[in-house]
Amino acid sequence: MSEDDFGYDASHIEVLEGLEAIRRRPGMYVGSTDERGLHHLVFEIAGRAVNEVLAGRAESVDVTFTADGSVRVRDDGPGVPFEADGDSGTPGLEDQLTHPYVGARPDSRHVVDTDLFGVGPCVVNALSSRLTAEVRRGGIRWVQEYARGVAVTPPTAAGPATDSGTTIAFWPDTGIFGTSVCSFAALAQRFKELAFLNRGLCVSLTDERLPSGARSVRFRSPGGARDFVAFLDAAALDCTIDTPVHPDVIGFEHEDPRMAGTVEVALRWHGSPEERLVSFANSRPTPNGGTHVAGFRDGVTAAIDDYVRERGLSTPTGPDLGSDLSPDRTCAGLTAVVSVKLDRPEFRGATHGELGGTAVRDCVAQAVREHLLGWLEEHPEQAAALVGRVVRGVRRD
Repeated sequence: MSEDDFGYDASHIEVLEGLEAIRRRPGMYVGSTDERGLHHLVFEIAGRAVNEVLAGRAESVDVTFTADGSVRVRDDGPGVPFEADGDSGTPGLEDQLTHPYVGARPDSRHVVDTDLFGVGPCVVNALSSRLTAEVRRGGIRWVQEYARGVAVTPPTAAGPATDSGTTIAFWPDTGIFGTSVCSFAALAQRFKELAFLNRGLCVSLTDERLPSGARSVRFRSPGGARDFVAFLDAAALDCTIDTPVHPDVIGFEHEDPRMAGTVEVALRWHGSPEERLVSFANSRPTPNGGTHVAGFRDGVTAAIDDYVRERGLSTPTGPDLGSDLSPDRTCAGLTAVVSVKLDRPEFRGATHGELGGTAVRDCVAQAVREHLLGWLEEHPEQAAALVGRVVRGVRRD
């Protein structure tokens, strides 16, 4: 059967490029055109500002939902020039907002990865009915306006600037998204996570849409993953059952060149049998776990196994508790945060919800085993309570 039988030839093929492709198939670039996709736009612009802070070029990020329906993201960095920086080869802000894939995103443990597909800030510009970019640099305030991804004005000097930084305000295109209203609670949860996972990061979130007046929250976490575990425990519904078995939150950070990255872990056992474990790779949630989670569970089991064997602890049915241990037993009642930051993360699947990488499991397992075993040996009273909980778990069988 020939092409003539179908009446199909090359003239039927439509080629979509650049911003047109994004507007025609938005779900391919932001995941969906509902609230989830809308939030992706916020994280895309906020991610650039967050990385300014993590690179030491800025101190804070402010995200505001304005009364006129825009989302405004402001940082206090040096200000991203509209034109390319010839010395560093960094693309200018105008190129970033109008061309996909400008400046290949580096794989780095020092970069917060908020863009699932690597398209860049231009996806926000393309899917916004209006976008305003403001750069405060060298004592001058520069402004440029866009409409549906296309510049309607050149970068224009708009007066003196008393500070430095970059501000991007965008109005999501209501003709594309089913809603133009962002969820304050959902975004607050994600920014809170980023503050827990990146010490020194300061993010404020303000909502000016409320008839009763603006509300604002600020996220900063000097304690990192330890603070995250304390927060998860405090949020538990049944405070009696979830009373901590030991008061200290166990935590550490470890670098291992074999996986070209670092692992940060915090954990504490509580009274209920529920396991509350959240995991991240380069600050991206990994709801399906992966090699870092498997390594964490291996390391916890190995540390407790070593501890009870060295001390000859026993169960009612035999002299060796270790023979009865498994990750399901040792991790029961555990609240834990496992965060790896890798120069070359390997994800399984297009949505990046599960981490791969053969070296990660062994590196995380070894680090957890060594640090947890050291903590058990240095804190004999808390270790006794913890191991006692494991023993009671075995005895209930």
